[in-house]
Amino acid sequence: MAAPVIGICAALERARWAVWDVEANVSQRTYSQAVDDAGAVAIVLPPAEGTTSEPDALLDLLDGLILAGGGDIHPSAYGAEAGPATTGARLERDRFELALARRAVERDLPVLGICRGMELLNVALGGTLEQELPTGEVHLHTPGEFSDHEVELEPSSLAARAVGSERISVRSHHHQGIGELGEGLVVSGHSVPDGIVEAIELPDRRWTLGVLWHTEEERRSPAIEALVAAARQEVPA
Repeated sequence: MAAPVIGICAALERARWAVWDVEANVSQRTYSQAVDDAGAVAIVLPPAEGTTSEPDALLDLLDGLILAGGGDIHPSAYGAEAGPATTGARLERDRFELALARRAVERDLPVLGICRGMELLNVALGGTLEQELPTGEVHLHTPGEFSDHEVELEPSSLAARAVGSERISVRSHHHQGIGELGEGLVVSGHSVPDGIVEAIELPDRRWTLGVLWHTEEERRSPAIEALVAAARQEVPA
């Protein structure tokens, strides 16, 4: 059997290397390494207007999709005005990933949203975000570092099955969170002790999960391994 193909959504950022100082499609290697470690083929997906209007052409190539972390989603995507805490939004990326996420869910393609990706999954299904979590509840340290904390997962949830436990230690880096839940989504995990929503999922789909922590930073990510296992069922024998 061929290895499943997992698409990883890339950020759109200004980047510098050698003589270049340009707009670049950016994806941390931890994502592709985790997919490779799980026995799948990783493809980085740059934002593209053509795919935004016709996502099936890209999704036909994939057996699973990772909505990766990154900058804030522009609040216009969920009918709100941007507050002072919202930064780094890239409308082209938002449009691309929202189109992919919505169509992937419709097709019942295995989907894993990570941090921003969890938030985007919620927005794609009609939900909203808290643009700034209350003081004292923010899992955010110096840029490039993470907050270590515990997460409790609902028994028998997809999240708990994916990571193999109902309570885990995670690494987080975020300042926003879930507002109103999108259509069909249920909350399946909360941070300890502050109760921030850390996992959401779609019970009426085969494998659709969002986690707020950075599971790609784990050397052997159980969530990404579970996504790959679900995607393997998409591969013809």
